[in-house]
Amino acid sequence: MAMNRRRFLTTSGSAALALTSGASASLPLPAAAQNRPRQPSQLKLGCQSAPTTDEHLGYLARYGVRHICGYPRIGDPGGNRVYPTVDELSSMRDLAEKHRIEILCVGPHILESSYINNEKHPAIMLAQSPERDRDIEGFQNLIRNCARTGLPSIKYNMSILGVLRSGTQPGRGDELDKVWKLSEAHPDTPLTIAGPVDADAFWERITYFLDRVVPVANEYKIRLACHPQDPGVPPEGYQGVDRVLGTVDGLKRFITIRESSYHGLNFCQGTVSEMLADPKEQIYDVIRYFGERNKIFNVHFRNIRGHRNDFVEVFPDEGDVDMVRALHVYREVGYQYMLMPDHVPTAALDPHGLQSFAFCYGYIRGLMQSADYAV
Repeated sequence: MAMNRRRFLTTSGSAALALTSGASASLPLPAAAQNRPRQPSQLKLGCQSAPTTDEHLGYLARYGVRHICGYPRIGDPGGNRVYPTVDELSSMRDLAEKHRIEILCVGPHILESSYINNEKHPAIMLAQSPERDRDIEGFQNLIRNCARTGLPSIKYNMSILGVLRSGTQPGRGDELDKVWKLSEAHPDTPLTIAGPVDADAFWERITYFLDRVVPVANEYKIRLACHPQDPGVPPEGYQGVDRVLGTVDGLKRFITIRESSYHGLNFCQGTVSEMLADPKEQIYDVIRYFGERNKIFNVHFRNIRGHRNDFVEVFPDEGDVDMVRALHVYREVGYQYMLMPDHVPTAALDPHGLQSFAFCYGYIRGLMQSADYAV
């Protein structure tokens, strides 16, 4: 939001005067904000980082994160059960509540963003029957158990290639940023274990899944939030796979399959920006399109520099997308769930990204509070 020069000088001068005169460090709001009532939105600072343990929950609570996506432990040494029981979900919820954190979303043990060759339960995405029916039944049980435990949503992926990146490059300070340059990408193998998967085959697998889980979500009133495919690839595909959820048109088609108020998107703003030729201009209308239709159930609030087929992941304050403007669009469309960091840069002294996540929490919290006083 552009600030009027006179207003900037006035408020800056007031701040300087207060500091030099020994006034309280708690400075008054600008006059315009003083005369305007604070209008808190329903946006929630969130996080989806794992694991959902006592130690990590303490870390999240330290930075004021009060809403998260949780990852339940499954007590099945054989690894055959793909869904948590009510007791396992309740145990996770109770642990979070001890830290005054509310779990608003659950991450399943299948349909993750992993590369299909490394996936322990790949049957849904490989269209392998009867195994995929068994795994879909497990997902249905997850929906039922979330409802019985009071956990309102589930995030998932429908991916074969996982998250594609071609390398890293130095960022500011000592950080490393992940890069995707399609022209420099060289897969390890021509095909995955899935073999060639064209658009028709991919849509069949998506529809087969939705036909069987959306009615259960409707019955139990659990929101299902699907993550876009990260990043999009050309129509001819990559490693033989046409990523149909790697374009905005593909996402528009996706939300119309088994139309339901419980069928929508884990809207990764970074991934959607990666789909666009000019994200710094186009992303806001995309947010409006899905937000006005109430199809955004979770937001990965991250930024990039670049565009489709050539981009770098960066901290939210240094990318091409105006994050202040984006946040105001989420408010405008009535979005009421979590804004969370995602894919943060790492550094040798911060290999797990905990410092980077902490920076993002503060950045998002500051934007949210500032927006409460926005014109």
